[in-house]
Amino acid sequence: MKTKPIKHRMEAMTNTNVDLGYRSSAGTMLLIATLLLFSCTGSSVEIQPAEADSWSITAWGSLYEVFPEVDPLIAGEAAAAHTHITALEGFTPVIDGTVEVVLSGVAGEQVFAASEPVRPGIFNVEIQTETPGEFDLAFRISSAAGQEEVRGGRVRVGTVESPGGVIVALAPKGATDGGEPLTFLKEEQWRSDFATSWVREDSLMSSVTGLARVRPPAGGAATVTSPVDGVLRPEVWPYPGSRVEQGAALFSVVPRVASDRSLPTLEAELASLQAELATARTRYSRLEELYSLEATSQRELEEARTRVETLEARYSAASQDLESANSARQGGASGALMIRAPFSGEIASVSASPGETVAAGNPLARLVRTDRLWLEVSLAPQVARQLVTNSVSGVVLTFPEGPPVRFEEGLSLVSVAPEMDPATGTVTVLLEAPPTAGLILGTSAQAQVLLAETIPGIVVPASALVDDGGVAVVYLQLSGEGFARQEVHVIERQGDRLLVDRLVPGQRLVDRGGEAIRRSSLMASGEAHGHVH
Repeated sequence: MKTKPIKHRMEAMTNTNVDLGYRSSAGTMLLIATLLLFSCTGSSVEIQPAEADSWSITAWGSLYEVFPEVDPLIAGEAAAAHTHITALEGFTPVIDGTVEVVLSGVAGEQVFAASEPVRPGIFNVEIQTETPGEFDLAFRISSAAGQEEVRGGRVRVGTVESPGGVIVALAPKGATDGGEPLTFLKEEQWRSDFATSWVREDSLMSSVTGLARVRPPAGGAATVTSPVDGVLRPEVWPYPGSRVEQGAALFSVVPRVASDRSLPTLEAELASLQAELATARTRYSRLEELYSLEATSQRELEEARTRVETLEARYSAASQDLESANSARQGGASGALMIRAPFSGEIASVSASPGETVAAGNPLARLVRTDRLWLEVSLAPQVARQLVTNSVSGVVLTFPEGPPVRFEEGLSLVSVAPEMDPATGTVTVLLEAPPTAGLILGTSAQAQVLLAETIPGIVVPASALVDDGGVAVVYLQLSGEGFARQEVHVIERQGDRLLVDRLVPGQRLVDRGGEAIRRSSLMASGEAHGHVH
């Protein structure tokens, strides 16, 4: 005789989440009715054994969550095990690989396998053993997420008259609040941003709180200016966000020549200076010979050398003026000056345009260092004093939108201001931190400066917390599709980590997806939602 198969999730929902047994009251009533019928009629009636319920368990490894729903175990008959396999990394259904159900007894192992899912995440494994008895249950999963064996407890293989099922299941601890269990089906979990983990004891560092501004380190910001009056050429041009190394060319500027000086005038001036320079050099050479013969004074020799140096400088300037004038007339960049980066960093802004005429000192761009950051934190005076005697272990920056940013490695205290700002009543503390992707210079954030002391307790991710009508709650997983609501009290919050009470180690916490469970429970209004395998 065949026992009752798993027909519908609605029937499976009559079981508890731990599934430590199966019902027999209906079968007992059926047996009594049959005996009464036999005694009244005297007819030969075949006594049908009671139908047994299906059973399920939930087991967690480091890589997978396993949730099988299994027909009663009867020696010599096949029991269908609709096995839900979830990869915990990303909490996604396993869509490839092999799932093995392993029964281990005194005679060794019996392995039953399925090599492909009937639907994403669901492997239909047939369990058929000829020998009744008790067996240790395990699952061996091999997929793209890795290989792992997950213990599942202990089961009994029974007979037609006494079907078997799970007798020992490794279940997580339940909620301390009590209350009705909630159902959230595997298919709903896989469609949601969902994740679970074990509740464990941990600690948060003690902290002090203030407002922080992200800025470049001292000397790490520079305004690049034009050294001369001239015209900017487009051959070299930076853009905001570009990375430049120290000494790299940022701009090319052609020095501007006064408009009232024509090319012939500049050429005549250059020729005149050339002649004067040649005469001065000849006289200086002659005076050097006379000085060696002590026929002239040192003063006269020095005056001649100064005259040569002055004319050389004037000749060089006139040459550049002539070259710039020729270049400007021909539209070329000959004679242009290169403006270079004073240090390595990134271009924050550009305030000039190619072809623009600029005056000496005009700002062209702003360059900032990004290899290190300074966090300028404003703290209350009594709090700031703590940093002088306590080592800084980290900083957590919390923004109105987006995830918090945590610094723990490479952080150092630069200084604590010796006086209070009378406008804000705070003391400025400077912390140096390594660069972090996405952290924009100039932004402000709420900062928690972490100290060396720790606060022990239960630490959970902030994403686990759900606002249920003004009450802080989390959701605990009792089984593959069974959950419970648990109120908590937040003791300390540090960015994306919370120190809470009313949780104990050994519970399975919904890290992400609690809101989806809450919505599902509200929509269900106490009525189970089903699906067909």
